[in-house]
Amino acid sequence: MPTGNEPRPTGRPRTGAAELLTVSKVRPAYQQVADQLRELILGGSLSSGDRLPPEAELAATFGVSRSTVREALRVLASRDLIHTVRGTTGGTFVSQVQMDKVSDYLETSIGLMSGSEGVTVAAMLEAREVLEVPAARLAAARREPQHLDALREAIERETASRGRGSRFTEHRTFHQVIVEAAGNTLLAMVTEPVYRVLQAKFLSPDVPPSFWTGVDHEHQQILAAIESGDEEAAAGAMHDHLVGLRPAYRD
Repeated sequence: MPTGNEPRPTGRPRTGAAELLTVSKVRPAYQQVADQLRELILGGSLSSGDRLPPEAELAATFGVSRSTVREALRVLASRDLIHTVRGTTGGTFVSQVQMDKVSDYLETSIGLMSGSEGVTVAAMLEAREVLEVPAARLAAARREPQHLDALREAIERETASRGRGSRFTEHRTFHQVIVEAAGNTLLAMVTEPVYRVLQAKFLSPDVPPSFWTGVDHEHQQILAAIESGDEEAAAGAMHDHLVGLRPAYRD
């Protein structure tokens, strides 16, 4: 029988225990094995060229079947993290990642995403400025004589070019040499894919010849700053140049 002292309902539903738990879904066994091996590779515990243990040993280590291990290895191979060599001296080895493969992968991914809300032309042009302005500054400090020769030759070829395609090829070469002169391979690997996607998909066909003449002049200013070793002038000239290039690209 009620006594009148019972607590009154608050009007709010009670939160169930399941709602309070923050959990991750259980992944398939092969994915868990693949993820752990991937962490060992990226963390440096397994280095390029290292041979992985045999399937039977991996299966025993992870407490899974050999078929699960094989599926995990297929996942890693599809990401170019490992490769298999046949023969008596063969086995499964951690891959040596090639810079050009990474650059190609980035180009493909950026190309597929380009034009969407996340990767607009404006975003790619902004990324170029973030990457190439510091590259010009570094190039002014680190350039070697061969870089200056290559930049001069690129400008000579671009001023002599009449066709839009060949002229743009030399413009691209000019920027590639600057990034190379910066002496940072990671910078080059990231910059080139953005450049290639912009050229392939968004370069306007209606840019007048006078525009490219102005570009040639800006390249000469950038070269002069890099040649003199003036880091801030090189960065400033590159920034102004990239801002001026924006009308050459269409959304």
